[in-house]
Amino acid sequence: MRINREIRADRVRVISESGEQIGIMFLREALTKAEDAGLDLVEISPTAKPPVVKIVDYGKFRYHQQKKEKEAKKSQVVIKVKEIKLKPNIDDHDFQTKLKQARDFILKGNKVRVSIMFRGREMLHIDLGEKVVDKFCVALSDIAVLEATPKMMGRTMSCTLMPSGKKAKVPSTPIPTSV
Repeated sequence: MRINREIRADRVRVISESGEQIGIMFLREALTKAEDAGLDLVEISPTAKPPVVKIVDYGKFRYHQQKKEKEAKKSQVVIKVKEIKLKPNIDDHDFQTKLKQARDFILKGNKVRVSIMFRGREMLHIDLGEKVVDKFCVALSDIAVLEATPKMMGRTMSCTLMPSGKKAKVPSTPIPTSV
């Protein structure tokens, strides 16, 4: 943001400190008006034709700008991606524990990446991993929706679930009751 003599335009649209539009004038005139008032000339909109400048106390102006930015930053929601790691032959109790963790993450507003690592000969039974992922997604379908479908990347299958306020779509494949 440019102030006083840093402003490069010859003619500017001037706004008083009360917010009234004074009009278009030469930069020299606007600078003398600001100096007479004991204030600064701050460029508000440099891309406008002619650029818009305001007669204000630069210290106060900067303070209010920073305050607005902090408020805007507070209102932003930061969504984190939490990861839950499963195995293709996971026990039912372990599955329920991971499911509870994922449910807590989603209820807090985070996305959850579900990944299954295949080791050794488990690569021959990728279908078991798909069943576990589908069962996991169906169990969380009341609070989450599938953002990215399960994909294989090397020896890892992963998918992403994100929070939703409504009922989520469940995978169309039939899911066995025991894994």
